[in-house]
Order: sequence, then structure tokens, then C-alpha cells
Amino acid sequence: MAELQLDSHKTALVLIDLQNATVAVNTAPHPATQVVANSVKLAEAFRAHGAPVVYVRVDLNDFLDLSVDQPFNLGSAPLPGTLSEIAPSAGFQPGDILLTKRHWGAFAGTDLEQQLKSRGVDTVVLTGISTNAGVESTARQGTGLGFGFVVIEDACSGQDGEQHRFAFEKTFPRLCRVRSTNEVLAALV
Repeated sequence: MAELQLDSHKTALVLIDLQNATVAVNTAPHPATQVVANSVKLAEAFRAHGAPVVYVRVDLNDFLDLSVDQPFNLGSAPLPGTLSEIAPSAGFQPGDILLTKRHWGAFAGTDLEQQLKSRGVDTVVLTGISTNAGVESTARQGTGLGFGFVVIEDACSGQDGEQHRFAFEKTFPRLCRVRSTNEVLAALV
């Protein structure tokens, strides 16, 4: 595994779906509280280095309705808007960037690409819930746009520990670099 160095002038932290609805579910293999705590540590370090911190949430009442075999079923009644808000424990601060998406990945239908490129970012450190939905979709979309990614294993979790393990052992190493919270904290300059 190559040594990791992250230039804070070219690196952004993107936190996926740390919103009230997702931090309240049971996650595996890491509890949501651990994912949030590690994400907050990273956000504090990125801010201290002057690097962009981007919170991405999904609007659960405006989720893109596509023809699929297993649709994302939220019911027919509107959900409370607070479920789509960033959880207070996730540490959103004035000066952070907030984006709202309508589907799994954070690039499609948002201005995330422009937000990053306008700041000279070429590398994205990625955390969030859920590993196999928002996190993986964002990494796949972003690599197609030319961004490099570092996905933080202990700052991500899913609804299924086996799917999380598969993503980190088989998928992510082919798309990006996989590291821990502490490895990224040590690599940020």
C-alpha cells in the first residue's frame, strides 16, 4: 500500500447522507455513531487546514423515481422534512458546503463537480452512510469525472455488514484508495 499524502489545497472532504433519517438506522459493521464521530474528526481537521468540507444529503421527499426492479420505497405520504436535514451530531458548520441530491450519488444532478473544481480540488476523501448506496455511487460517479478518491473504512457503514466488507475488499481498491480515519488525519498537510 502506497504512502498517503493529502495536499489540503487540492483535497476536499465529502460526507454522504449524515442526516437524521440515516444516522437513526442500525448500520453494520460500524454503528452510525462511530461513522458520525469519525466524520466529525475529519471535518475538524479539514477545516483547520483550510480544505473544503462538503455535506451531502438526500431529499427523501423528492427522491428520483426510476423504473427499477426493487424501488426505494418510502411510502406514499410525505415524510417530515427534518429527516432530510443533516443530523446535529454530524457537526455541520457555517462555511461548510451543503448539497442536496435526489438519488444515490452526489455528483448527478448537483453542482458538486463545479464546487470542487472551482476550488482546485482533484482528490476527495469520502465518508458516510450507506456504503453501498450513496458512498459507492458517489465514488463511481466521481472517478468517471477524473477525481481521485480516498474512502474511509471506519467512517462508512451500511445496512448490511457483508455488503460493506465486499465493497471495501473488492470494489473500492479498484476505484480508489482505502484508509482509516487516523491514516487520513496523519496524511493531511
